[in-house]
Amino acid sequence: MNELRRIWLEFDQEGRKAWSSLLRSAGLTPQLGLDYTVGVFRGGELLATGSLSGRIIKEVAVRSDERQGGLLATVVQALFDRLSEEGRDDHAFVYTKPDTAPYFRSLGFHHVASTPVVHLMECGHPDLNDYLASLGAKAHPGSPVASVVVKADPPTLGHLHLIDRAAKDNAVVYLFVLSAQDTTFNAQERLGLVRGMVADRTGVVVLSTSDYLVSATTFPSYFLKDRVPSAVAAAQASVDACIFKDSIAPRLSIARRYVGTEPLSPVTAIYNRELKRIFQGHPELIVLPRLELNGRVVSAGTVRKAIDAGDKKAVRSLCPDSVASYIIRTRMQGTRDQAGESHRPSRRNHG
Repeated sequence: MNELRRIWLEFDQEGRKAWSSLLRSAGLTPQLGLDYTVGVFRGGELLATGSLSGRIIKEVAVRSDERQGGLLATVVQALFDRLSEEGRDDHAFVYTKPDTAPYFRSLGFHHVASTPVVHLMECGHPDLNDYLASLGAKAHPGSPVASVVVKADPPTLGHLHLIDRAAKDNAVVYLFVLSAQDTTFNAQERLGLVRGMVADRTGVVVLSTSDYLVSATTFPSYFLKDRVPSAVAAAQASVDACIFKDSIAPRLSIARRYVGTEPLSPVTAIYNRELKRIFQGHPELIVLPRLELNGRVVSAGTVRKAIDAGDKKAVRSLCPDSVASYIIRTRMQGTRDQAGESHRPSRRNHG
């Protein structure tokens, strides 16, 4: 008789050994750091397994002689039950190989994006079609149309430099702000700060990315930066690029996407490379030199360090006025500039 139970990979050495062996037999590379793992056992033998990382179903494997027994459905249902227990919605994603995609399709999953080596599929709502419909409802008239995608944690003069260049060359700029929550400034703060920063820019439309653009679903390596192998980062970046090229850009008639050069983060440099490879000129990828001040690239990371150091002067020099004022008011009360001076926010609007 089959038994479904949780596998505690951190504590159950025998269970982890069986789990790892089953994954390898299915051509998968075991990855730890998962949120939840289940297995189907018979007489102590592991027949099938699957795991959750956030809302991503991954590390799914069924023993080769048991693939017609409905064990995949048992594992997937157990993972959906777990999502429900945690109070999440019943919307989940799965990364799978092209040859196993039909099995997930039979369970109600449908296509999001694919490359020659991996398929990203989803089940539940709101889904990609819902997101695209929300974008279509915010479409702005004009041509040509460009886009910029920013994390903006927090927004800097570097972000504004890129946005203003895109706005100079195009009638409409769709400015996507990452919806990720695992950031210093949460998604709502960053969206508000970006909207305030570009409020006087005609034709700049600020949008959120949901799960479908540089997210923990489509490109988790982006948030791990240099802690993942470059091949893994490239595979995920290519999926993210395919979603933009095949779904998002057509919905908004985006002909160009602007990015900055990336001298600081190898993973973001890989992303730029994959965007160019996948786009093949449609949409056109325009890479601009990053803004420098005093010989140093302006970056959000530098601003975050200045916040930690209580350096208000640096924050003012690296951020637009509205952003600097917000940071100083909400993050730096009671601190003084490194020079020991008391400053009022500059009235300059760097653009």
